[in-house]
Amino acid sequence: MKNKVILPVKLIKIEDDGFHLIVKIKINNKVAHLLVDTGASRTVFDINKKQKFIKEQKLIKNKSFATGLGTDNMISHSSMIKKINFKNQLIANYQGYFIDLSLVNSTYQKINLKPIDGVLGSDILKKYKAIIDFQKLEIKLLF
Repeated sequence: MKNKVILPVKLIKIEDDGFHLIVKIKINNKVAHLLVDTGASRTVFDINKKQKFIKEQKLIKNKSFATGLGTDNMISHSSMIKKINFKNQLIANYQGYFIDLSLVNSTYQKINLKPIDGVLGSDILKKYKAIIDFQKLEIKLLF
């Protein structure tokens, strides 16, 4: 039987009629706040916060460019992340990708929001059959 994980979601108001969803997870036992983005093809982490989560490992510069966040030539790096915890469920040895999220965090700062550590994308959302429930403000994942 698969394990169901229910993550609380924080709904933050962006503009008059827009919202972003934020979830809290742990990366190598450190709390991380991720923006939920179903349009993001991959889960990524802020390269500027790499030291908080994977101090001992070096980043490998990828040959191809990442697309999204308003550009098609964003440099990305990768590194193995030993543990990502979604409450009591663990993803071990996850190939993490790191990009510069300073533009997103700068925008958040201008509208008095807390910075994010990364973006929870469709790779993880699809793999773990995510269901986003706006009424209950939660995301259900099946591990």
